[in-house]
Formats: sequence, C-alpha cells, structure tokens
Amino acid sequence: MIRRLIVRPEAESELADAYDRYEHLVSGLGTEFLLCVEAVFNAVVRAPRQFPLINGRARRALARRFPYEVFFIEDDQRVVILSVFHARRNPKRWQERI
Repeated sequence: MIRRLIVRPEAESELADAYDRYEHLVSGLGTEFLLCVEAVFNAVVRAPRQFPLINGRARRALARRFPYEVFFIEDDQRVVILSVFHARRNPKRWQERI
C-alpha cells in the first residue's frame, strides 16, 4: 500500500531555509540537499515502520549526507512530515508539533 505524503507548512519552511543556506554556501548544494531529503521522504513513504519511534508516536529518519533529521507520524493511509530538523537544534521545537 502506498501512503500519501503530507508535508506540514512548518517542515516546508525548514526545508526552504536549509535550501537557501546551502545554496548560499555553494551553488548547487541546496539542490543536492533537496535530493537527499527527497530520498528520505521516499524511504519513509515506502516503509515508515523501519524508522525508530521517538517520543511515543513520532518516528525519525536521518538524511545521509546532511545533518538533518526528518520527523514524521504515520497511519495506514498517510505519512505526515512534522519537521525537517537540523540535528544540532533543540529537539523541543519539533516536539511541540505532535
């Protein structure tokens, strides 16, 4: 069963900010970041339960090349991305979104 992917506006904003930051550092790096996060999203949609539970209901998937974590919740029909979060930020900020 293919679940529907929903990205919350807060997560979209985090994604856009990270893209801008990486693109400002090196041209093209923002695009590489987006491709990496897209790969995480695809893995999450295909098999969400392969990722560990964090904080009871939310799960966490790690990006490979960049220090970002993708936090999400899932049910039988959808995966909801709560946050695309830099690993060094205070985790209490994304936990408020559950």
